[in-house]
Amino acid sequence: MKKAKLYTAGGRMTQEVKSEYWLGFDLGASKMYAVVFDSKFKIVGQRRRKTKGHEGADSVLTRMLSVIHDAVTDAGIEVGKLNGIGVGVPGPVDEDKGIVHEAVNLGWKNVPLAELLESKFGRPVTVLNDVDAGIYGEYCFGAARSARTALGVFPGTGIGGGCVYAGEIIHGKGISALEIGHIQVRDNGRLCGCGRRGCLETESSRLAIAAEAAIAAFRGEAPHLLAEAGTDLSKIRSGALAKAINAGDTVIEDIVRRAARLLGVGVANAVLLLAPDVVVLGGGLVEEMPDLFVQCVREAANERVMSSFVDSFRIVVAKLGDEAAVMGAAAWARKTVTNLAASKV
Repeated sequence: MKKAKLYTAGGRMTQEVKSEYWLGFDLGASKMYAVVFDSKFKIVGQRRRKTKGHEGADSVLTRMLSVIHDAVTDAGIEVGKLNGIGVGVPGPVDEDKGIVHEAVNLGWKNVPLAELLESKFGRPVTVLNDVDAGIYGEYCFGAARSARTALGVFPGTGIGGGCVYAGEIIHGKGISALEIGHIQVRDNGRLCGCGRRGCLETESSRLAIAAEAAIAAFRGEAPHLLAEAGTDLSKIRSGALAKAINAGDTVIEDIVRRAARLLGVGVANAVLLLAPDVVVLGGGLVEEMPDLFVQCVREAANERVMSSFVDSFRIVVAKLGDEAAVMGAAAWARKTVTNLAASKV
């Protein structure tokens, strides 16, 4: 294989390597996942652990370093064989400088993540929003291939958004874009983790749905959910909600449908601004209840866009599952490092 010159995010050239391996890292509020890919983007090593964000930023970073090391070991290579590392993080980031501005569900503020990881591993590191990573993965390898403009909306613990336009991730100067989870959908609504009220995240995230479902279970309105998961929010996961609906808990279905329709309101606003030809819905909630979410989001979005935009976009379910963000992060690292190396020649 042809040798590739490598550069860090700051433009410093590293040593040349003969093998081509890329590592993608998905940092979530509940879990972290690292995957090593070969030149054909086949998985050759991986590792995942719980994030435990409540233990603080330093603890999370230590766990990240351990997971990356273990994934590389699982791949049977040394860290020096990595051409680059791409990291997807929940929250707004400065892609150019590799700084995480804020990760509200982790308690992070202005963390220079690329610099910290480069100092530990000596490899080029790119940092991007986790849904940017997910939709870029779907654009390169999954449900949004061949799209001109691909919008990704991934409800989970929070709600993230991202957009790929003509092969480039849309972002601002010094900050990532499409924080769709924090558009306001209710005046004086519930308090959000970002400090504002009425954000979409407080109505349509899995955490918001679980909170309403727990109340319904406590009141005796959702007996199947009560038997499956009780009223503990940590146990009311996407799978438990889906099982309760399938078993006949109509109140839980009503809660989920209302949340999905509000998600469709957010999608409608984004459609009017970006005119995507494909909208990709991802995350555990969507994976467990794909038909429900696609139907509700499509109906709510088409009801709220101008007539010219009705049915101008497809709403599809993500194909890559847990691999979307790690594949996208690794692919973006490859694109960034390759372009930077070419510009230095």
